[in-house]
Amino acid sequence: MTISDVKQRKLELTEDGKRGVRTQFGALCWRKRADDVQVLLVTSRRRKRWIIPKGWPQHKATPAEAALTEAWEEAGVEGRVKPVCLGIYSYNKELDEGAELPCVVAVFPIRVKKLRKTFPEKDDRRRKWFSLKKAAKKVDDPELGMLLANFDPSQI
Repeated sequence: MTISDVKQRKLELTEDGKRGVRTQFGALCWRKRADDVQVLLVTSRRRKRWIIPKGWPQHKATPAEAALTEAWEEAGVEGRVKPVCLGIYSYNKELDEGAELPCVVAVFPIRVKKLRKTFPEKDDRRRKWFSLKKAAKKVDDPELGMLLANFDPSQI
């Protein structure tokens, strides 16, 4: 399968139209074990799906810095972020009242140096290391799955 084979999801625009689409910044947290690259996934708060840490833009922070902050808050990651966007994926964020908000996520690589035992969202999420192939199968978003499956840290 190639990147062109991935079927993108259609964005369901809200009454705001194109202005209703939101941007988030995600963290592809990775490490090397022997010769294998592994990525860290976390569970979402509500539905407990496997995802990458991600969140909203932050005042006076670059997109890469915002991704690093999310990796810390959601997974206890300390590491080095590269200010290179690996790609984007889209999804519909479920809101509390049952509505959906269309989002586009720009993904940045973070080489994990350390995982802290305590972090802000420790009680809300699980975290687990996966091979690239397994991580790609665990996530629901096909575009994110392709980013994970094709991730090569030697190319960044």
